[in-house]
Amino acid sequence: MAIPLSILELVRVTEETDARGALDNARDLAAHAERWGYRRIWVAEHHNMPGIASAATSIVLAHIAGGTSTIRVGAGGIMLPNHAPYVIAEQFGTLARLFPGRIDLGLGRAPGTDQLTLRALRRSPESAENFPHDVLELQAFLAPVGPNQRIQAVPAAGTEVPIWILGSSEFGAMLAAELGLPYAFASHFAPDLLLPALEIYRSRFKPSEQLREPHAMVGVNIIAAETDAAARRLATTQQMSFANIFRGARGLSQPPIDDIEAYWSPVEKAQAGRMLARSIIGSPDTVRDGIAALAAETRADELIVVSDVYDHALRLRSFELIAGAAGIR
Repeated sequence: MAIPLSILELVRVTEETDARGALDNARDLAAHAERWGYRRIWVAEHHNMPGIASAATSIVLAHIAGGTSTIRVGAGGIMLPNHAPYVIAEQFGTLARLFPGRIDLGLGRAPGTDQLTLRALRRSPESAENFPHDVLELQAFLAPVGPNQRIQAVPAAGTEVPIWILGSSEFGAMLAAELGLPYAFASHFAPDLLLPALEIYRSRFKPSEQLREPHAMVGVNIIAAETDAAARRLATTQQMSFANIFRGARGLSQPPIDDIEAYWSPVEKAQAGRMLARSIIGSPDTVRDGIAALAAETRADELIVVSDVYDHALRLRSFELIAGAAGIR
């Protein structure tokens, strides 16, 4: 049986596509992904990044969901320390009323931005310490209204939007297990603790009203093309993006190049190599083998795929080839 696949859409602004184009491309990808058999498409909250257009995450999700009919749409994730849980409940409850049965709410405790932007958001770094309590508060606002409940998140109360815990360390695994929530691990950029975190999550999982058995989703970079060489060339866009992060230059997505070695330094290559260690890049046969190996190693219930390809048509083709290689279409 094929492992279910989902998509983490970066809503990339490129050197040739402005923010509106990036948002429309995300909606177009979702419509194709729905036909190809992907289970869900998520976008993440990022701030002060010119190359990513998903800062107003709930609005982006409404745009994507409005162009689709069956695929689940969600946040992967909302950085909860940046917000009052009440406001997030209102936003995602509204989405759930507009698109019933299709909305997911993944929650992370990282700020998703720099310290200066955190101040502009009127939040402090210490807000992250309240993450477990904030998750419970948000869950309560999405639940049916209780007797004598004086504060309701309208129209969210009773929608019971499914909550996921996101993480790249053992903390998120422990929290997801304790609360009985599904868990998504960000091994597409922080793979080091993937296996230990999954072990903690599964061994400590406590059933809840939302979830009876543990459900683990693993993030993975996959870039597919007709040949291994063509896929490796497409992958240079993401490799340059990681090199630019280390340089403190978060700019627009760049077109692929023929020689990545001429772009990054040995130190940048090593840093990016660690973060992208679990990437699967190649032809459909290469991708098929890579997905099978990752599924067997992690026993993941689901994979969520990043395919950071510069050209929209080639990105669509990458996701189409991935779906075929994984056997979901």
